[in-house]
Amino acid sequence: MPKGKGNEIAKNRRASHDYFIEETYEAGIVLQGTEIKSIRAGRINIKDSHARIDRGEVKLINLHIATYEQGNRYNHDPTRTRKLLLHRKEIDKLIGLTQQQGYALVPLKIYIKNGVAKVLIGLGKGKKKYDKREDLKRKQMKRDVDRAIKDNMR
Repeated sequence: MPKGKGNEIAKNRRASHDYFIEETYEAGIVLQGTEIKSIRAGRINIKDSHARIDRGEVKLINLHIATYEQGNRYNHDPTRTRKLLLHRKEIDKLIGLTQQQGYALVPLKIYIKNGVAKVLIGLGKGKKKYDKREDLKRKQMKRDVDRAIKDNMR
């Protein structure tokens, strides 16, 4: 199955608004038992999360996975830091790229692929305010053109 394909659970729509995504990487997530059950139920929020490289490991910070109702005392901490599983060559490449000014690792979406939870992280360069306005103008113009074409078809 190609990278980024699978049963999509959550998508970070703000990422494309706040960053120019240059490269994407597929990574596995180290999870506890109650966390994967909550993810399969769709009780996850990746809106404010980001990835960071710490001592040669890529970690996902601020990912909120809601507690599992039937999890009793073995439940997990909802916002704990989770380790991402990548190849050593990919991590070494990301270390060099993220040290440049303005680059960040942003989770784009979380999905289930072949029974395993995966996260698609993107190497993003932060957009300036005028870049965001430019994108909004472009989207609005496309919407207007599509609406005009639809009206002319009637």
